[in-house]
Amino acid sequence: MKKHALSFFLALLVLLDLGYTFVQSYQLPLDGDICPIVAPAADCRQVLGDPFGWAALTRHEVYVAPNRFFAHAAMFTYFKSVPLALHKLTDPISSVYAACALFGVLVQALLLYLLGVYITGRYRPNRRFWLAVLLVLPLFQMAGYNDQMGIIDQSITYTFFYALPMALLLLLLLPFYLAAREQRPLQLGWAACVALVGLMVVLAFNGAIITGTVAVLYCCLAAHWLVQQWHTGVGTGWQQWMQRVRALPRQPLVLLGLFGLLCLYSLYLSRYERENLDHSLPLWERYSRIPAGIAWQYRKLGMPLLTLAVLANVQLLRRQLSAAAGSQRIRHLIRWLGIFALIYLLVLPLGGYREYRALIVRRDSVIPLILGLVFAYGLSTLYLLYHLPTRPRRWYAGAVLLFAFIYLNADRHLPNVSNTCERQHLTRLAQATEPVVRLSTDCTLMSWEINRWPQYSDLNAQLFEYWGITQGKKLYYQQD
Repeated sequence: MKKHALSFFLALLVLLDLGYTFVQSYQLPLDGDICPIVAPAADCRQVLGDPFGWAALTRHEVYVAPNRFFAHAAMFTYFKSVPLALHKLTDPISSVYAACALFGVLVQALLLYLLGVYITGRYRPNRRFWLAVLLVLPLFQMAGYNDQMGIIDQSITYTFFYALPMALLLLLLLPFYLAAREQRPLQLGWAACVALVGLMVVLAFNGAIITGTVAVLYCCLAAHWLVQQWHTGVGTGWQQWMQRVRALPRQPLVLLGLFGLLCLYSLYLSRYERENLDHSLPLWERYSRIPAGIAWQYRKLGMPLLTLAVLANVQLLRRQLSAAAGSQRIRHLIRWLGIFALIYLLVLPLGGYREYRALIVRRDSVIPLILGLVFAYGLSTLYLLYHLPTRPRRWYAGAVLLFAFIYLNADRHLPNVSNTCERQHLTRLAQATEPVVRLSTDCTLMSWEINRWPQYSDLNAQLFEYWGITQGKKLYYQQD
């Protein structure tokens, strides 16, 4: 009974934190990519009608997001339906902000659940599971250190294009990870295989973050297998190596091979991404900006403290529990996560250049590394809390609480950007009787910049009308 009560209490803490995340997210303004994707703009329509990039493949057409159909489709479908459904609970203006906040919280909840499963190896939540989730929960920063390590971005578009695909990738890889963790063969039924293949298609056509992550992951898996074979004393002959390859389990090999082919095709389609032509920077200069990008990520306490915590955990595992099989497994896994991070940073500049990501390294472009650090911290910390000797465990538990407090304290405030002014603009539009409305320049309105010309508000005006914010299309411009 006490165990169930403790599990309930821990779960309640998680729910309360998610509730506060909703409150934080509800204050955020609408970003400038929502309208072009949801309305959609003329240059975003082609991808919605060409899911698998046939125009790029067969006619070599260059257009927006030829390999991002499912990211665009998910955002288009969500914002065409959920704000309208929320009209039953709130007014049209609030429903849009509520839809944004709700989606961010749902993605965070999914990531927390998946991290809990990865850390504990259990699908079904119990006390150990909820403790694992609570360990990583403070590292999800909506305010605080969001600019350096924000997994759920303050711009909802980036949550659709980065956090959601990473959550789905973790979901896809989970059966393979659990089989490897438990040192058992992967045995999936036909229904599970079909579901995984469907998820592979969705992920492959979700953009560069997935294809890049999978490419580096496969390199690490291949290197790990080669190291294993070398240690087992396989001969240098071609036939001996082929025998080892043929001995690999067929089901995971076929599934992961299919996913790799889909990602290669998606990577090929990215050659026809129009943004790659609009933004250019010599490759050597992209590499030269990597150190500055890393320094930017580490300029505040959030990332340095998390990195130091993981390194400290590795040292504790080595010194206090070096002979334990679990300790060796965790240290081995963290070592390979470090190798993954190094390779990822080395290939990151090959993904192109964007002016809004001038230093190449930014929280969205390195979200796999941030999630890897969060996972490494949760996995090693939970193991130490359960296996350290009694006396050092007490000191360690105190350090873990202090660590959590630092992040919770940093994230206790509302974000430093607010939608109060933007809401006032929307209210002004909703109440206006004139066809063209003048607004102040105090803030943007679902845009990355101030809109000074009525004709440039046409697409936003269409979407505001669709959401029921305005009765009829109301163009606007901003002027002091």
